[in-house]
Amino acid sequence: MMKNYVVKLAENGNIAVDDTILVKGAQSAAGSRILEGFEPLFSAEAVDRLEKAGYTVAGKTHVGEFGLDLVGEFSYYSEKSEDGEAPLKGAAAEAVAGGEVKAALGVDMNGATRRAAALSGVDFLKPTYGTVSRYGIISCAASGEQLGVYAPSVEGIKEVMDVIAGHDAKDGTSLREEKYTYATDEAVAGKKVCIIKELLEKADEDVAARVNAYADKLRAAGVTVEEISLPIFDIANTTWQILMTAETCNNVSRYDGVKYGHRAAEYKNIDELYVNTRTEGFNFLTKAVILYGSDVLSKNRYEDCYGKSLKVRRVIADEFAKLMETYDAVLTPVCSKSAYTAYEIDKAFQTVFEESVFTAVANLIGVPALVSGGVQLLGKAFSESVLLSIAGSAERAGE
Repeated sequence: MMKNYVVKLAENGNIAVDDTILVKGAQSAAGSRILEGFEPLFSAEAVDRLEKAGYTVAGKTHVGEFGLDLVGEFSYYSEKSEDGEAPLKGAAAEAVAGGEVKAALGVDMNGATRRAAALSGVDFLKPTYGTVSRYGIISCAASGEQLGVYAPSVEGIKEVMDVIAGHDAKDGTSLREEKYTYATDEAVAGKKVCIIKELLEKADEDVAARVNAYADKLRAAGVTVEEISLPIFDIANTTWQILMTAETCNNVSRYDGVKYGHRAAEYKNIDELYVNTRTEGFNFLTKAVILYGSDVLSKNRYEDCYGKSLKVRRVIADEFAKLMETYDAVLTPVCSKSAYTAYEIDKAFQTVFEESVFTAVANLIGVPALVSGGVQLLGKAFSESVLLSIAGSAERAGE
């Protein structure tokens, strides 16, 4: 079904790739008009590894401009709904849910991929930062964005992760481990999982019931599940939004209409070329992120906002590490509600900020996050096999 794709590449393809990931010769625009017509001369490392392993890219799926929105609703290229109340879904997640492909790659920068997976009823793994190459993604927030995998189940995630994970010398953030292996069937009896009270209270009744039902499945498999209080997630969200907007502001400054992508037709000098191109090329949400990022990087605010956020990131990492000395995983909602409805883009900055409280900590400190069964499991760095096995036990219980 073409509605999920910006560019369709192969009718018999079995892997979809979101529009922030480069595929040689195919438009790669990160959902933005500013990159309209840009066709890279090489593919992302993850795409290369999959193609060498025999997978075929079905096409490039829609994403919200630079992955900044909830689930992809503000892509410049996607069809706009006539019905203002239509539920919002992510294109890559829907392609997997509909059986069009066996798996998809997506870049998780601010939780859009995880929210999309939950709403479409598929799994998504944002792996530990640095375990999958970021080479060949359209980068916005390099210190926290990570390429991950959508699949119908944990088995599908393992299959793709076994191919794409491992060191890449072309990526300066890639960790040194040559290869990583993943398991979905480790024993889970005796594991300890905590539910965060503060996050559960931010979700509506349907989502809270889903988290509690998931906890019951885990208890039936011999997992100890406890509800605890840990008030770090609002702080983690604010911290990540400051860092993310600052990095995005810096990274999208390269898009000016000079070398590639959209260029304004009307301008009298170089300054007008930049201003007109960027005014036309970016949507309202991206402009808001740029303005906020500029502010926190400004001379008067740098130390109080950006500099302090770097210090808070370390404090949050230490607090989370302390928590993981007691627990094997954290069970949380990934969205505040089980469906989103259309809304105006001028409300997007605040809307995404509020929803990101569930997802931001994983981007901020680089830990793995797995969405399965519409809920989220967080773990310490390199604990993907634990998360996949816990989720696998719940998936098998539902068969």
